[in-house]
Formats: sequence, structure tokens, C-alpha cells
Amino acid sequence: MSLMYSAETHQNLLSRIPAVTGREIGDWLKAVDDGPSLHRCEEKIDWLRSTYEISYGYAKAIVHEHDLRRAAARMSK
Repeated sequence: MSLMYSAETHQNLLSRIPAVTGREIGDWLKAVDDGPSLHRCEEKIDWLRSTYEISYGYAKAIVHEHDLRRAAARMSK
């Protein structure tokens, strides 16, 4: 997934997620893990938005962070 914003903006979005949503980023990453097996980023974003009623920007940041962490975990193996 390509970001439409800088890495700094991504980190700023992530830092605001707990205050805006009432859930920590780790909870959101687990929700994506436990959610339906969707392959496309936009599908994951749409699922988060419809299931949890969060904005597109925050859903996109969560999905992007999830993908970054999965890629980092694969690289460390």
C-alpha cells in the first residue's frame, strides 16, 4: 500500500489513535489479525471503517502499520 503522507504524518496519526478511538494501537492491530482474511489494503480499511466506525485516515494508518509490522517480522526470521 502506498502512503499518501509522510512517515512523520503516519506516526502522528498513530499517536492520536488511542485518544480518538479509545483503543491502543496494539488492540487495533489485533483486530486486523483477528478480522476477516482480506487481501487488499482497501478491503481491510473498508472493513475497519464499517465495523468500528472510524475515519478513513485512521483506518488506513492502522492497516499500514499492520503491514509494516508483518513485513518486519518476516524479515527478522
